[in-house]
Amino acid sequence: MDPSTIQDWFFKENGERALARDTINDALVWGARDYFRNNGFRWVEVPTISRITGACENVDTLYALTHGKSEAYLAQTGQLYLETKIPGHKKVWTIMQSSRNEQRADARHLNQFTLVEFEELGGFAGLLERIEAVVKAMMAAAIKEEAAFSTLEKSTEEVEGWLAKPFGRITYRDALRLLDGTRLEARFGHDLGAAEEQYVVEKLGQKPTFITNYPTAIKFFNMRQHPEYPAVVNSADLILPYAGEAVGSAERENDHARLVRRLKESPMFKTLEKRGKTIDDFLPYLEFVKAHPALHSGCGIGLARVTQAVLGEKDIRTGVPYPLTAETLY
Repeated sequence: MDPSTIQDWFFKENGERALARDTINDALVWGARDYFRNNGFRWVEVPTISRITGACENVDTLYALTHGKSEAYLAQTGQLYLETKIPGHKKVWTIMQSSRNEQRADARHLNQFTLVEFEELGGFAGLLERIEAVVKAMMAAAIKEEAAFSTLEKSTEEVEGWLAKPFGRITYRDALRLLDGTRLEARFGHDLGAAEEQYVVEKLGQKPTFITNYPTAIKFFNMRQHPEYPAVVNSADLILPYAGEAVGSAERENDHARLVRRLKESPMFKTLEKRGKTIDDFLPYLEFVKAHPALHSGCGIGLARVTQAVLGEKDIRTGVPYPLTAETLY
């Protein structure tokens, strides 16, 4: 950015519409904070510079850096760190900056964004109820900011409708059946794209919708396999109208032997092996699960996509004060 562009941008970011969007984001965050405080969750700080354990499925999007004499990364998730607090606190949450080295600069991807994460004792059924409660608490707090919505010339009517009824639920297999015969047709074992997700949401009433039980082969190694159908995991993505996948969640594998096998078989680990990584890089986490095999579940909520849905925006960058992409640096 040249100096004149920077100056123009800073003036723009202090306009009424930009400040109104800040107000919406503030309300969403406080909605989550108040919910967790009122429901017995303990906030835990997590590292933003981490070992490889701070990665999600796609390790190709990691930002690598040198930390002292060690290779380190900008963390993408605090999930594994939160899990280690479960034996002591039972319910934990955090809010962090997730960093993804995305080469795409488009309406769906950011290179850094705010991630709200929680973990708690319990299984899959209770997890979906908890996610719905948290997201609704965030949205309910946001729509109270009437002046901000007025400034942005946005209505709260659609969001009020989402709050008044249960979120939709559909399995990944049933979503494929729904897509069968359309130009968006997908095959088992492939992730759903933005267009497929929005088609499913529309068919289920244009409301927030959980797509559950994704194929084991395409999900993170510690997502617990369905006990009767091991080809899928007890996972769910919450798809929001306009925004797409805003929440990724799962029941966590608590069997040490299965966890080690899943890690070794995962595409992520095969990529890491080519980079000189070994099972020892995950040893502290694996040993923790061996010593503390309590069943628990958790999720990550992308704040920017919740903002996007609440405001009915098709571009994720419009709801972020400093949208960091491959093409921007402030």
